[in-house]
Amino acid sequence: MTDLADSPAVRRLDDWDLERLETLADEYDTPLYVMDCDRVKANYTRFSEAFPDAHVMYAAKAHTGKAVLEAVIEAGGTIECAAWGELQRSIDAGADPNELQYTAVNPPDHDLDYAADLAAENPGLTITIGALDTLERLAERGYDGRIAIRINPGIGTGHHEKVATGADAKFGIPYERVPEVADRVREGFDLVGLHAHAGSGVLTEGLEDHCRAIERVGEMARRVGDDELEFVDVGGGYGVPYREDDDPLNLEKTADMVRDAVGELDAQLKLEPGRYVVADAGLILTTVNTIKEAPDTTVVGVDASLSTLIRPAMFGSYHPMLNVSAPGRDTLEATVGGPVCTSADVFAHDRPIARPERGDVLAIGNAGSYGYELANQFHSQPKPAEVALEDGEARVARRRETLEDVTRLEQ
Repeated sequence: MTDLADSPAVRRLDDWDLERLETLADEYDTPLYVMDCDRVKANYTRFSEAFPDAHVMYAAKAHTGKAVLEAVIEAGGTIECAAWGELQRSIDAGADPNELQYTAVNPPDHDLDYAADLAAENPGLTITIGALDTLERLAERGYDGRIAIRINPGIGTGHHEKVATGADAKFGIPYERVPEVADRVREGFDLVGLHAHAGSGVLTEGLEDHCRAIERVGEMARRVGDDELEFVDVGGGYGVPYREDDDPLNLEKTADMVRDAVGELDAQLKLEPGRYVVADAGLILTTVNTIKEAPDTTVVGVDASLSTLIRPAMFGSYHPMLNVSAPGRDTLEATVGGPVCTSADVFAHDRPIARPERGDVLAIGNAGSYGYELANQFHSQPKPAEVALEDGEARVARRRETLEDVTRLEQ
């Protein structure tokens, strides 16, 4: 088991070895993703130990890189997947298909074909449905195996309206229709669980709303017969503090509140942390290429962009930043942005940072979750490399793309 003695509840940018980061930037070039797989294992272990009687799965969509999946599996974790590609990549990383859980959200035909074929050889696979249509489509494919029902609890939580899935009609069976759907499932399938996910990025102060959604899941489990269910899955959504002065999630309090909210159950409790496991295990290194004095700010241009990390442009997300090359310089307030031709390509506005100079390496923190996963090739920019750190060693987990990679599908 991973030793948590030297593992803080949250890793800040100051906790990284800055000299080593600068060496990585020199050796592997920038922009560069860095993932600390030892930290991934420690985060998974810490969360699991807070819920010793629960089954803790890792939500693969947060970061589906092979090095990360292997680290979770090594720590004893199983994987929750939201698409057929995540199922296959989990298997490629060493996961047992019989332990995978596939949460189908408006699944394309190819996804259901893959899942049904996989389950035919691995009957332990669980498929979570969020629409009666999905159940009918599975039956058409000859599937009659393990089903969990995703509930829409009508309560959304999290750091942004775009991730408050618990109140979004796109996700899950409407609450009062769940008993009817449960009866339909039992007619031709093996109903093994209920599932819900209220939102993402929840910290301690947001736990009350989060637990109101969980309370409804527990109530529904008892209505449909929790003594006949294998598990009740209350999802993930547990966050990390992105801002330097925000406190980390109080895991002990979280565990107590979640257990109280779900109530007495004969079924096993399941949880699916994703962001909590990987966010502070990853960062981006980027090089300063332009310093421009403007009337209202100093513009610092870097080689990373919204194609490297889209969260600030998509969600207005805050990510901490640090001048790795010269953390001790006097600070100035700077606007830090990349080379993409849109005003959305900005990582920070008027952010205090040790005065950057051309050639300095900056670190963008908490990039391990929904960072590389949402990277793209806008402006024909090849995706960056990713380096994995483990047991004191660094290795290339994903090579840097070339322009040939960007254009190789063209005909």
